[in-house]
Amino acid sequence: MSKKITTKELVLSGLLLATGIILPTIFHMFGLTGPIVLPMHIPVLIGGFLLSPQLALFLGIATPVICGLLTGMPVMFPMAIIMAFELGIYGLTASLLTRNLKLSVIPSLIISMIAGRIAAGLTVAALVQLFGIKMDPLLYVKGAVITGLPGIIIQIVFIPSLIYAIKSYLKKSSMRA
Repeated sequence: MSKKITTKELVLSGLLLATGIILPTIFHMFGLTGPIVLPMHIPVLIGGFLLSPQLALFLGIATPVICGLLTGMPVMFPMAIIMAFELGIYGLTASLLTRNLKLSVIPSLIISMIAGRIAAGLTVAALVQLFGIKMDPLLYVKGAVITGLPGIIIQIVFIPSLIYAIKSYLKKSSMRA
């Protein structure tokens, strides 16, 4: 059963995509690197909780690719490719868990983050096999988790509150309309 995508969802997708490009740029301007703070992950994860699964997946795939094309960060190959799979799975998983399984935000967030890291590891493994890149999938995931620990903590602390606030605002604004 296919649900029609609304104008509101498309606008929200565009805003989250723009945020996913602007946030990393701002963080880099202040010397905070993406792999530590994970600023691109935040709008994609938020999108997972607010958008349909197909839009959340698209947002996750498009954000690192478009950001890489516009800003050079992340580098297109292999990082933007790896991140497209990782973030795509973040968005898709969060959306499916909250919409279909009716899980609350925190468990959905944690499961989504785990699923995305697994997808990143599998993508690295595929790139090793297909292109012979010199990366170890397990070391990549381990390094990404350890390096990204500050960003992971930021996500777990702030995303549930942001989702609650955004959903409250959207509910109030739709009541006025």
